[in-house]
Amino acid sequence: MTKIKFIDARFADPDENEFALKRRFEWHLRKLRAFQDGVSPKVPGDFEDELRWNDDLIAVHLSEKDRNKVLRRARRVMGSRAKASGLSHLSSDDRRALEAFRGGADLVGIASEHHADEIAAAIHAEMPWMAAATDFLWKAMRRSVRAGEPGFRLPPVLLDGPPGIGKSVWSRELGRHLGVPRCGIEGTAEQASFVVNGSQRGWGTAFPGRPLQTIVQSLCANPIVVIDEIEKAGTPTSTKGQAYGLTEGLLPLLERSSAVAWKCPYYQVGFDMSWISWVLTSNSLRTLPAPFLSRLEILRLAGPGKGDLISFVEREGARRGLCDAALGAICEVIDQVSDTHELNLRHVSRMLARAEAMASSPLSH
Repeated sequence: MTKIKFIDARFADPDENEFALKRRFEWHLRKLRAFQDGVSPKVPGDFEDELRWNDDLIAVHLSEKDRNKVLRRARRVMGSRAKASGLSHLSSDDRRALEAFRGGADLVGIASEHHADEIAAAIHAEMPWMAAATDFLWKAMRRSVRAGEPGFRLPPVLLDGPPGIGKSVWSRELGRHLGVPRCGIEGTAEQASFVVNGSQRGWGTAFPGRPLQTIVQSLCANPIVVIDEIEKAGTPTSTKGQAYGLTEGLLPLLERSSAVAWKCPYYQVGFDMSWISWVLTSNSLRTLPAPFLSRLEILRLAGPGKGDLISFVEREGARRGLCDAALGAICEVIDQVSDTHELNLRHVSRMLARAEAMASSPLSH
């Protein structure tokens, strides 16, 4: 795991607080006064003379005026350092939250091309009908290893296909195999750009965006951010006619050159958001604007076939501990219905949930 500089801020030495500066300045003033009074400087390497020198310095008198002057200077230095840090405008709680990035943020990478092959093979075995997405992932992982990148970032991708085929499930599997946090956003529920970008201070309910919150909580700079049904997100407008659409808010984050120095509206500080893996899903591209689509790799996916659904039932049913009779009944329904009705993973998952509920219900007498 690699560390990168994530925040555009300077963190002062935590031991250099106001009290430590005051003591250091007072000690320096004592040295100056001692030389003015004719005190002999210490002899380098002489331990006994070192003790004599310290005693002489302690004996130097500092008036209350001297101490106040030293304190004012220490406070000026601390104030200058706070301004130089780029965090002086934040509350103490927000500064404390960002203090976690003093040593940088973690980047999770792909260990080797063999590791990339294993991840792709495992995901494909679970969801073979998502082959186009898995192939895109596999090639991106191998490129990352060959380029010697410190961490893995999946290029922004839009998984377009009918509902219920497992696009969100695929992204969860991706996060689990990569070992990185996952942030899920529903396009239908979160229509404004605030959920991604955050809102500016001064608003009654100001907050940072969800992707940045995920990084702050995990200290991992390359999470997976999944936005489901992006085409269903509306475009709210302010009373002044300013648009706050979700797709518009994503534009600077999807472009790596701008994401590397993205400024958060809430913290008003720059962050390196260029390592996020963006996975977006849609059921249609019709309402999505061209500037937005131009920043994405668009993969058109088909749903699982009858054999895929039956294999999914067998794997998921075994994981849930369902008996062979229950699994056989579900597979029989799929075999009979799939030729005349369009089934998807949601239908099958509901069947499995009902079977699980019936298996756990008490027997009636």
